[in-house]
Amino acid sequence: MAYTLIMPRQGNTVESCIIVRWKAAEGAAVQADQTVCEVETDKASFDVPAGASGLLLKILHPEGDDVPVLQPIAVIGQAGEDWKAALGATAANSVPTAASSVPTAASSVPTAASSVPTEASSVPAAAASPRARKLAAAEGIQASGLAGTGPGGRVLERDVASALAQRPALTAAAKAAVLAGAAMPARGTALGGRAGLSDLEMHSELAQVSTAMSREYPGRITETPLKGVRKIISERMRGSLNSTAQLTFNSSTNAKRILALRARFKASESALGLNGVTIGDLIMFAASRVLPGFPNANATLENGSLRVFERVHLALAVDTPRGLMVPVIRNADLLSLREISAETKRLAAACQSGSLSPDELAGGTFTVSNLGAFGIESFTPVLNAPQVAILGVDAIVPRAAAGPNGTVVLEQRLGLSITVDHQIIDGAPAARLLKAFADAIADIDLLLMR
Repeated sequence: MAYTLIMPRQGNTVESCIIVRWKAAEGAAVQADQTVCEVETDKASFDVPAGASGLLLKILHPEGDDVPVLQPIAVIGQAGEDWKAALGATAANSVPTAASSVPTAASSVPTAASSVPTEASSVPAAAASPRARKLAAAEGIQASGLAGTGPGGRVLERDVASALAQRPALTAAAKAAVLAGAAMPARGTALGGRAGLSDLEMHSELAQVSTAMSREYPGRITETPLKGVRKIISERMRGSLNSTAQLTFNSSTNAKRILALRARFKASESALGLNGVTIGDLIMFAASRVLPGFPNANATLENGSLRVFERVHLALAVDTPRGLMVPVIRNADLLSLREISAETKRLAAACQSGSLSPDELAGGTFTVSNLGAFGIESFTPVLNAPQVAILGVDAIVPRAAAGPNGTVVLEQRLGLSITVDHQIIDGAPAARLLKAFADAIADIDLLLMR
């Protein structure tokens, strides 16, 4: 009997996955443990095994489809079997016609007739989800003019949000004008980079100048639509800045002891398990011990309510080829330095390989972002909403400091940047929190003895 392959549930928080690539064509022989497609959530990508040996009788969704979890995506069986029978007549009739765009093993070259879209197979201009239409109407965007990433090219809410991210924010007057039919401006010259009425009036003239310049100086332009994880990161960063009152404080701390301790660990006996402890691990440990004393910073702001956590679930920003990922070390305040170091390395490796579970990317209460290895001396970390605070770790650089008897000495200083949501954390508490981080790092050897 034919086997129906369903979209697996990738964690409790994932409702759907995007099919990134089919690694087997219709009609191809597959083994039960063979990867047949690669799928992507808003956080990571995963390989989906066939689950049964046989022929890939039918691919039900093409690449790019956003498929709800536990829904059929393919049928595997033996030669001559009816794939529709495996699904049932009702389900088989509901298979999207877009599935025919998936290349088969027999033929992947379109004919001249098949390459011409017909009225019946084209996607209706108004094919937008209710949430997408609502957001588009509120922001003055024509949903019908957007490229949809949903099944059959349907425009989803995220497509509208992506379009919003590409345009400047509008003043109230400009937004009213756009809703009334005015053209969207290419840039904003009003306060905070927003587009005002004057920008709407300049829009047509700017467009003519831009067109003339592009003809005279065409150059080389590469245009790549945002999609997958990059698109999600774009939407979340914009959403974080739009929904929070972010304020950043900068300071530095004496790095003499943390450098010395790191050197001792590196030179220690391997049996102690401390050789691999890094500066970053020591900072993560310090954060896990400082945060319980500042409960409002170990918290999230959701639906107008502040959720304060007893345990520290420490999130770590990790750079990967696919974009920024932020895995979470659970109960970090209960872990030893060696345990934090080992968990940090395990999560970072899983991020790089794409094998991380979505559940390991959810539930953080505070984030640490370390750019010190890149020589960054100061930066503005963006809140990992709904969290209300994030610590940025900068490079260690020599700086002048006051020495004994009025002398000036050089100190190795570690830069620290903390961003807080001013809706929850005021300036003085934020300064005290940053000072607590600085003191803990400066006396990291004493902190380990507690």
